[in-house]
Amino acid sequence: MDVEAALAYAERHTLHALLIVVDGTPVFERYAGGYDAEKPHALYSGTKSFWGVTAAAAHDDGLLDLDEPVAQTIAEWKADSRKARVTLRELLALTSGIGFGGLGSAVPMYERALAVPIKDEPGERFTYGGIPLQVFGAVLARKLAALKQSPHDYLRARLLDPIGMHVATWRSLADGTQPLPTGAFVTAPEWAKFGRFIVDGARWNGQPLVRETSLAPCFMGSSANPRYGLGWWLHPIETPPGIVHASGSGGQAMYIIPSERTVVVKFGQSASYKHDAFLKRLFA
Repeated sequence: MDVEAALAYAERHTLHALLIVVDGTPVFERYAGGYDAEKPHALYSGTKSFWGVTAAAAHDDGLLDLDEPVAQTIAEWKADSRKARVTLRELLALTSGIGFGGLGSAVPMYERALAVPIKDEPGERFTYGGIPLQVFGAVLARKLAALKQSPHDYLRARLLDPIGMHVATWRSLADGTQPLPTGAFVTAPEWAKFGRFIVDGARWNGQPLVRETSLAPCFMGSSANPRYGLGWWLHPIETPPGIVHASGSGGQAMYIIPSERTVVVKFGQSASYKHDAFLKRLFA
C-alpha cells in the first residue's frame, strides 16, 4: 500500500480522519480538521451499509426473506399493481422503482415513505435515494413490533453490541423515529469494528453472527446496477479484487479489502473527492 500517496490525495480534499486496520490491528492513523479518534463524525449515507447486513441477520432469525414482497407486511400496498410486486431485496438494492429523493434533511417518516408512488417498473432501474430504506424500515418495524423493538434497537442488539461497536448518536425525525438511510455519528475506530466484522465474514472472535450464505447478497450487484449491492458499493477499482465500500456525502467511506484483510475508514468534507482516485493511489 502507498499510504503516503493516498493520504496526500485525501488531505487535498479536506481530510478529517484516515484509519487503516489490517488483521484487526491499526497500522496507520491520521486526524485533522478538529477530529480525533474520540470525536464522532457523520456517516451520512454510509449509514446505509448497516441495513443489508441487518436484513441478513433478520433472515437468519426467521423475521423476513429478501424476496418477499413489501405487501406481505404492508397490506395497503396490495392494491397498487407496481407496489404489490416490490420486494425487500429491491428496496435495499435501490431498484424498487421509487424515484430519487429522501436524502439528507428530506428523509421522510415511515408513513410518508409508504405513500410515495412507484415511478418505474420494480427491478428495472437503479435510482439512488433514501425513501426505499425508509420503506424497508417501516416493514422491519412492523415485524419487530411483537418484540417491542425498533429497527435500530434490533441492529444494536443483534449486531453492534456483540461486536462492541458504539454509535455515538443517531439523528431523529419529527416523530421520534430514527432514519435508516442516514443519521449515524461514529468515530473512525468504531466504524472500523464494523468493517472488521465484514472482513471476517460476519464473524466476531470466531463466532458467526450471520450465516455467510445470508450475508453474501449484500455484496452482489443487480442487473440494474452490477456495482451496488444491499447498501454497499462494489468494485470501485479492479485491483485488488473484491473491494466493497460504504459511501456517504462529502467523502465519507469505509473500504473493505478482503484479500488484504484490510479496513480503511476515511472521513472528510469535499464534494470532489473520488473513491477510485483514492484507492488507485493506495494500491498503486
